[in-house]
Amino acid sequence: MPRVSVIVPCYNEQATIRLLLEALRSQSHPADEIEILIADGMSEDRTRDEIDAFIQKNPSMNVRIIDNPARNIPAALNRALGAATGDFVVRLDAHTVPAPDYVARCIQALEAGKGENVGGVWEIAPGGRGWIARSIAAAAAHPLAVGDARYRHASRPSYVETVPFGAFRRSLVDKIGLFDEGLLTNEDYEFNARILAGGGRIWLDPAIRSRYFARPTLRDLATQYRRYGFWKGRMLRRYPATLRWRQALPPLFVLGLLLLGVLAPLFAPARLLLAVVLMVYAGVLLAAGLGVAWRRSDLALVFGFPLAAATMHLNWGVALLWSLTRWK
Repeated sequence: MPRVSVIVPCYNEQATIRLLLEALRSQSHPADEIEILIADGMSEDRTRDEIDAFIQKNPSMNVRIIDNPARNIPAALNRALGAATGDFVVRLDAHTVPAPDYVARCIQALEAGKGENVGGVWEIAPGGRGWIARSIAAAAAHPLAVGDARYRHASRPSYVETVPFGAFRRSLVDKIGLFDEGLLTNEDYEFNARILAGGGRIWLDPAIRSRYFARPTLRDLATQYRRYGFWKGRMLRRYPATLRWRQALPPLFVLGLLLLGVLAPLFAPARLLLAVVLMVYAGVLLAAGLGVAWRRSDLALVFGFPLAAATMHLNWGVALLWSLTRWK
């Protein structure tokens, strides 16, 4: 039975780290063949207490905490990889709950030669209580808000450009290198871009499933998408061919609003066009919110979904444009 290293970047995840550890304890892959390496960015909450409590309750589980003073995800992944002893690596996040057969299915796909990196589909769950958290989770699972990435909705296995988290042979790192610590976000996308550039393949199987907890508040969501947008801009400077139409729409929309906002005080047609664009945009989001609210039987999503989706679009778009205009 192959030995597996599960690597987890972590920082202030006291609310979900035990959920992840319990899910790993319940994996169908033999527990004595799994080591769990949590690269913690010196958490300031009770994250380490939660991990220690789990270790005391489950002494047979091989769980180690690795200090990550750099406090960023690629550094955490690289520190965990440096300590990994498994032939296979499964990367997960501290706010994710993998299905019981997650590790087994990843290893099965890798041993079958499906790809150099394999992953699956995630199900989005609210990261907190209340209608805002439910709205954010609904938006994070909707193509209008986040695009048509296959790991959000695929029903059939296929080769893709990227997968969430991912599992790969440890020897892959010797071939293409570690995660790029110059990209504080999008490090997984860049890692996959190097795999593809080297002739490798990335395999997505919807049978590999995990549950991902979305951000609980609009403020947290805005911060997340500003970070995503900024580092996507940095990524595009190095890999411009990785830009997809769904990723280009938010910055183009923001740019259009900025131009019309500048011209509106000077020209009546610009004011009219700006008003029309905003009304159409609001109408589309509201219509989508109505549809989501109907399907989920949750009236609050009528207004919550548009708020969450607009937060994603505008923060991503502004940050990506800002990133592209900065030289450093």
